[in-house]
Amino acid sequence: MPQRRLVTGRSQEPRRRFAEELRKLRLEKGDSLRQLGERLGWDWSLFGKMEKGETLGGPEVVQALDQYYGTPGLLLALWELARGDHTQFREQYRRYMALEAEATSLWHFAVSVLPGLLQTPGYAREVLAAGGLKGEELERQVEARVGRREVLEGEDAPPFRTILSEAVLRTRLRARGAWREQLEYLAGVAERPGVTVHVLPFSAGPYGLDSTDVWFLRMSGGLTVAYTENAHRGELIQEDGSVERLQRAYDAVRDMAMSPAESRKFILRMLEEVPCDPTPSTP
Repeated sequence: MPQRRLVTGRSQEPRRRFAEELRKLRLEKGDSLRQLGERLGWDWSLFGKMEKGETLGGPEVVQALDQYYGTPGLLLALWELARGDHTQFREQYRRYMALEAEATSLWHFAVSVLPGLLQTPGYAREVLAAGGLKGEELERQVEARVGRREVLEGEDAPPFRTILSEAVLRTRLRARGAWREQLEYLAGVAERPGVTVHVLPFSAGPYGLDSTDVWFLRMSGGLTVAYTENAHRGELIQEDGSVERLQRAYDAVRDMAMSPAESRKFILRMLEEVPCDPTPSTP
């Protein structure tokens, strides 16, 4: 079979292609990001994030862009392809990502690292780099991971509950600015309707999920599946008895955790503890 010839020279990955098309159309229109925001009535920073691949935005903003640029249906079609593209994730995670995108509610527990749904670009980059990724593959996976935050955005976002071990919040990034940004983002997300954040303090003592992160995904029809993950592998669990045992352990951990209000206060205290970057002296 002859090799496929690239005509446009632009990315063949749906998410990147969508971002490239957005930037191309805006530049052809001669608008700055601020001008685009003023004309369409959205915060201009949203369009910047969409053009960098940090978010896909919702269908409403994409339809507004289609109308503004005179490309009826084009951007919405690219958006749908990007949203449904699971090849952006490493192969071992693709089955889980497909289920996550269809879940009607999500519950989660973290031992030492924030879930991808709550990670900022700076946090994702440092964590993924620590795992050995670098160069273009690192940036591609950062883009994919940050894009997962869209699951929690929009009016039809599923309810999400996470329990974070205190160790998650005590494991700072090396870059203080990136760590501050992450904590600020986490504190903001904790105030969203439909998002519940708990912190499990060290003082709670031993608990049943001390060696693995776990996700519970409730699917349409009432089926619940679990996904456990450690530093080396992840496992999708669908057998009813195993899922039920994990749920009982999760419920016990939730009973030991701080309330959502107490947890947000704890996150804000952690934010206050982040040293400020020194102000450069004026020559």
